[in-house]
Amino acid sequence: MTVHRILKEKSAELITCRSENLIETVALILSTNKIGALPVCDGGRQIVGILSERDIVRGMAKEGSAVVAKKVKDLMTKKVVVCKSTDSIKDAMEIMSKRHIRHLPVVDEDGQLIGIISQRDVMAERLQAAQLEKDVLRERVIVSGAL
Repeated sequence: MTVHRILKEKSAELITCRSENLIETVALILSTNKIGALPVCDGGRQIVGILSERDIVRGMAKEGSAVVAKKVKDLMTKKVVVCKSTDSIKDAMEIMSKRHIRHLPVVDEDGQLIGIISQRDVMAERLQAAQLEKDVLRERVIVSGAL
């Protein structure tokens, strides 16, 4: 199974922000949309960073409430780890685990942002696959026991 399968199940709307947006604005976007991170794109779909709730909390720990007046570029992670929609879900899960990240932007062959997946998305997909495998195995046991 590939990352494409997860993207297919998600909303087609891709929410992003710009590096010049204020943290206060982005915090509201994160909260309103119940999401944990935003890809940062400056014009088009070329990703230049990612800003997560964690980044904002770290900024608050350093600078207090003044952080809300900062710009996204001041807190965002600039070296963004990405995957492609053709990557396996297992590979995406390994990237997230090794890099200690919860959100993974998905890019096309030209490096253009096409989506973002979360650890929750990956876990849900893996659980669904495990359930299907369990059901298939149970069915085989029932059929073979009936013979």
